[in-house]
Amino acid sequence: MLKSKQFLQRFSKEYAKFTPANFKLKRALVVTKLSRYEFEQLRHPGLSKEQLEQKLRDRGTDVEMVLYLHNLHKDFERRIVQSFQDVGCEVKLSSRSSLSKDVMSWADLIVPVGGDGTFLLSAGRASPLFALSQQKTPIVGFNSDPLHSEGRLMLPKHYSDNPADAVARIKSGDFKWMHRSRVRTTLLGSNGKIPESTDLFRHTEVKMEQVTTDPEMLDSHMASKYKAKMKRILPYLALNEVFIGEHISSRVSHLQLVLDHQDVVNKTKCSGLCVSTGTGSTSWHTSINRITSSDVDDLLRSLPNSSSADVLRLRENAQEIAQRYNQGLLFAPDDPRLCYSIREQICVGVWPSPKTFKERDFVKNVFVKSHCIDANLVIDGSISYPFNDGAKALLEVHPEDALLTIALD
Repeated sequence: MLKSKQFLQRFSKEYAKFTPANFKLKRALVVTKLSRYEFEQLRHPGLSKEQLEQKLRDRGTDVEMVLYLHNLHKDFERRIVQSFQDVGCEVKLSSRSSLSKDVMSWADLIVPVGGDGTFLLSAGRASPLFALSQQKTPIVGFNSDPLHSEGRLMLPKHYSDNPADAVARIKSGDFKWMHRSRVRTTLLGSNGKIPESTDLFRHTEVKMEQVTTDPEMLDSHMASKYKAKMKRILPYLALNEVFIGEHISSRVSHLQLVLDHQDVVNKTKCSGLCVSTGTGSTSWHTSINRITSSDVDDLLRSLPNSSSADVLRLRENAQEIAQRYNQGLLFAPDDPRLCYSIREQICVGVWPSPKTFKERDFVKNVFVKSHCIDANLVIDGSISYPFNDGAKALLEVHPEDALLTIALD
C-alpha cells in the first residue's frame, strides 16, 4: 500500500486535473434505502400483503403511515433515476444490502437516496474499493424525506423538492468537491489475522475483508511499543465514528488508550469509547458531549455567589450558553484530527489512571487495547468486529482515505 506522502505526490497532478468542470458523468449508481415496510416484509417473508398489514396493526403500528412513507420514498427514488436519465446517464439501482464491488467500480457516481443511514452504508461498503485501490468514486446523497429526516450528509433540503436542478448542476460541473476525513482502523497482533465481522444491517458474517487486505510486519519501534508483531488494516473506513465497548450496554468497558503514540498508558472504565471525525461531530459525538440549559442552570446555581446579579443574568441566558457550547463541539469534515470521547467514565477510587486523563480531546491517532469480556469494535454503526481482552487497534486518519463528495449550495 502506498504511504501517505507517496500517494499525495503521485496523484496531486491527477487531482489537479480532476476539477468539477472535467468530471465526466456517464454512469450513476442509485443506492436505495430499506423502508420500514420493506424491512417488515423481509422479517415475515411467508405472509401475504394483507396478513402482514394485519400483523402490524395487531402490534399497534400505524400501517397507513408506514405505507405512506414507503410510497413517498419510492416515488422520490423514481424521480432521482429519471433526473439522471434525462441528462443522458446510464443508471443502475442497488439496495443497501446488495452493494457489490463490481457495481461500485462500474459507477462514475454513487447516489444514496434516503437519509444519513443510507449515505453512511454506501460509503462504508465502498471503502474496501476506495482504501485499497487508486480509484475514487464520488458520492452525492439526496434526502427522500426532509420533513422526517435531518440528512446532514445529503444535499440541502431544497434539492429534495427539485432534484433535477441538482443533477443538471452535477452534470455540467457546477459544484464543489468536499473531502471528508475517515478513520482507518488497523488491528495489531501476533499473527495478522482478522476476526470475522458482522454486518449489523444484514445480521450476517461478512468475509470479504479476508481476501482484500494483507498482513504486514510492524517496524521494530511499533512492535516493541505495543507488544505486537503484525498489523492488518481493516478494509472498512469510518466516515462518522468508530465505537469500542461491551456488547451489553449495561456492562462496564475496560480499556487502555495511548494517545498520539505517547508513553502514557491511560486506563479507563466506562460505557465505551467513541472516536469521531469532523463529519461525525454532528452526530453521536455531539449526543455524547452536549449539555442542556438545565445543566448550565444547575452549574450556575452551585456557585457560591449564585444569588448575585451577574450569575442571575447568566442563568437567564442558560439556553444560549448551552447552544454555544454545543456548537463548539463541531469541527470541519476535512479536519485531519480525530476527537475521542469516553462515555460515562468512572471517576472514583483509582479510576481513571492517571487522574489527569481527559474524557474528550483531539488527537492524531489513538491506540486502544481491550480488557473487555464480550466487546465489539463498530464502524459507523454498521460493521462490527469482536474486540475482547487483549485485542489491539490503532485508529488514525490518512489523507488518501478521504471520501470524495459533491457539495452544492
